[in-house]
Amino acid sequence: MSKVKWGILSTANIGQTQVIPAITRSTLGEAIAISSTSGKAQEAADKLGIPKVYDSYEGLLGDEEIEAVYIPLPNHLHAKWVMEAAKAGKHVLVEKPASLNAHEMKEMQEVCSRYGVLFMEAFMYQFHAQHKRVKDILKTGEIGEVKYMYASHSFLLEEEDNIRLSPEKGGGALYDVGCYNIHAIRHILQAEPAEVKAFSRLDSTYQVDMTTTGHLWMDNGVQAMFDCSFQMKTRDEYRVVGTKGEIICQHAYRPDRKDHKGTLVIKTNEETRKEIISCDQYLMQVEHFAECVLEGKQPQYTGNDTLQNMKAIDACYESIRTNRTVTLS
Repeated sequence: MSKVKWGILSTANIGQTQVIPAITRSTLGEAIAISSTSGKAQEAADKLGIPKVYDSYEGLLGDEEIEAVYIPLPNHLHAKWVMEAAKAGKHVLVEKPASLNAHEMKEMQEVCSRYGVLFMEAFMYQFHAQHKRVKDILKTGEIGEVKYMYASHSFLLEEEDNIRLSPEKGGGALYDVGCYNIHAIRHILQAEPAEVKAFSRLDSTYQVDMTTTGHLWMDNGVQAMFDCSFQMKTRDEYRVVGTKGEIICQHAYRPDRKDHKGTLVIKTNEETRKEIISCDQYLMQVEHFAECVLEGKQPQYTGNDTLQNMKAIDACYESIRTNRTVTLS
């Protein structure tokens, strides 16, 4: 069976603990090279069983054996290295948020298209089977007509030197965890925000948003709200409310922390029941992307989807700056 040969740009924690092990578990891919400018590539390679090591990203991109790259670099470096990878003929899986704004994302799309490479943003959570189950329940009409959705994602960030606190590097709660909320609202409701009102204040020490809340009016008439924070206990859930009931997805984004088990609570006038759904979301993500590379087909989560998410994030930041409701085209 053919396998996609992966190269990894950076020794970031998410790569070492989640994505590279998922590539190793996969049947359609293998990690053959890793690069770092910090001098940590050899240590990571030894730990993860990766045969090739590069001390520069350019060196890895010049390896003709590599077909696809995974990029978990800091947010402000995504656009540059996605485009460099595309120019080197490598298919790209890049961590979320893929860019810092919609303009960057458009440029990345154009370069990937020009060089004929596949692009996908690594919103791994969407590959967990619990979300398809939520959409299937909605289609049955069990909770009636959907009127409202709420999404939350937070954790307590206590490290003062954490990269998430650097405004120059794309720090802030909205970029880091709020992007999941916005994505989930769009993904589950199958709609785009028509108007956005977001609320936040920049932290006086770090100059990034530590807690942000937002209200989205979706183009299908459903209202949605979200909150994201570095100042609260760990939460990663959403709920969809209809005229006859609601669905609560209790571990929406990181069910891998719960032994890969997603928990849905469905409440209607007739009953309350719980459904447990197991799925390895990181494995499903890398398998899907590798399958697309091998078969020459577009990922189910496209560059246009990423662009729409970035437009919504841009609108949230504009709303925070202006203290106004922002209308999206």
